[in-house]
Amino acid sequence: MNTRNKTARKAGLAGAGIGLVLFLFVGLLYGSLIGGTMGLEIVNSVFHEAAGVTLLSRVIVAASMLAGVIVSGIMFVVLFSTIGWAAGYVIGAVMEPKTEKLEAGKSRTN
Repeated sequence: MNTRNKTARKAGLAGAGIGLVLFLFVGLLYGSLIGGTMGLEIVNSVFHEAAGVTLLSRVIVAASMLAGVIVSGIMFVVLFSTIGWAAGYVIGAVMEPKTEKLEAGKSRTN
């Protein structure tokens, strides 16, 4: 495996770790907040009025909060992993020696 792919893989894993940490600090709260808001809107549209404390309304809100957290986590980890992989690929391409220069130098010495 060449330098470019190794560097890209390591940077992608580092980006995924950074995305996971940022998700824990930022995305967990906002994912549950946005998911809960969507759940309340779903409950209000299904029951056509402000829902009471029925079990069904609580289940809908809890499921939408869970879905919001999961989507937020996926977005953070995938986004930062992709950014890290792309940065690692570019850094690996810059660090990799050029084969044209090496071949041209060998043909001149012969």
